[in-house]
Amino acid sequence: MLELRLNKLITEDVLKGYEKQVNEINKVIKNKTGAGNDFLGWVDWPVNYDKDELNRIIKDAKYVRDNFDVLVVCGIGGSYLGARSALEALNGLKSPDKLEIIFMGQTFSPNYVAQVMKYLEDKNFAINVISKSGTTTETSISFRLLKELLEKKVGKEKARKAIFATTDKEKGALKTLATQEGYVTYVLPGDIGGRYSVFTAVGTFALACAGVDVEALIKGARDARSEIQDKPLKDNLCYQYAVMRDYMYRHNKPVEMYVTYEPQMSQISEWLKQLFGESEGKEHKGLYPSSATFSTDLHSLGQYIQDGTPLLFETIINVLNPKDDIVIPHDNEDLDGLNYLEGKNLAFVNQKAFEGTLKAHEDGGVPCNVIYLDKLDAYNLGYLFYFFMRACAMSAYMLDINPFNQPGVEVYKKNMFHLLGKKGY
Repeated sequence: MLELRLNKLITEDVLKGYEKQVNEINKVIKNKTGAGNDFLGWVDWPVNYDKDELNRIIKDAKYVRDNFDVLVVCGIGGSYLGARSALEALNGLKSPDKLEIIFMGQTFSPNYVAQVMKYLEDKNFAINVISKSGTTTETSISFRLLKELLEKKVGKEKARKAIFATTDKEKGALKTLATQEGYVTYVLPGDIGGRYSVFTAVGTFALACAGVDVEALIKGARDARSEIQDKPLKDNLCYQYAVMRDYMYRHNKPVEMYVTYEPQMSQISEWLKQLFGESEGKEHKGLYPSSATFSTDLHSLGQYIQDGTPLLFETIINVLNPKDDIVIPHDNEDLDGLNYLEGKNLAFVNQKAFEGTLKAHEDGGVPCNVIYLDKLDAYNLGYLFYFFMRACAMSAYMLDINPFNQPGVEVYKKNMFHLLGKKGY
């Protein structure tokens, strides 16, 4: 289960000062009456999710696992970050699973796309294309290439059975194509934005294909919702975290650095950066979300964090019991001087690195907020995802910001379309 530590960051008096505001905003979230309320479907999704669709997803995932070597997940932003972060966190970076998951549609990089296409030429692969509109440029280009390759390899009829579309329930280019071609389709609900969509088919189909217990994932989110929904601020870890963020922002700490000690959790930091950055970064407001993976980045960013411009605070996700571990062996010559660690496992060393770094940074004046997880499994990850989503909504509303739009994203698209010669731009 999740445990939050906020000592040295905010006091009880600070919390009390936020109580009225937090209570009012919580009602706004619960009753779906705030700015962007047409995108608050995620709030009750862990309770109201489409059970029939989830059962179909689990059944179709078994079909994919039984019949293909690779699943290509084609999407960008919230349409891939949630699934990728969960997949890597739960299955690792060197997963031995029989089904390989590859991500496309998240970049224009000619090198990446060409290399993946070449790799897939002799692979038996299926596609999960994810787009509400079906016209997202990065995703649409990759899907066009993947569809062409698949149809050339196996023919149009077999390709139809290997393409799974997650899109709008009723409208859009991808929905139209899926209906015409007879693809299996899942719904990206109209009242849930991409960065809040990991518990929908956007995340659950790919994860189920990877062998993840998606029912446990949703149960974790459901329990988080239950615990956060009506608990007073003095006992509410989620809203305490949101208050802490707001307090840091208003007291000259404009940067939040998400820190993990597991490389396989680095994509969770990427998901968090999108969640908070795209939700809060409007009207020249909001914390800047950054990230680091320790101890690796202690050998690059560590010096700056310790002694540089004092503009950041850390939110550290610390997993106490890793899924895998390895023991440090004895060496007769001991030239590296490591025999004092023989017989100890790396989990012990990693934990001491965390403890030593935490003390160093706190002693150096860096505020450090720690979220402890007993272990990282589907249930705990579902809880953690929902925790951050709810905290994000609270944080943005504290800034009087609509958490669910992203007007700034459209600016680069208009410029790009003009330069590419798209009609109307």
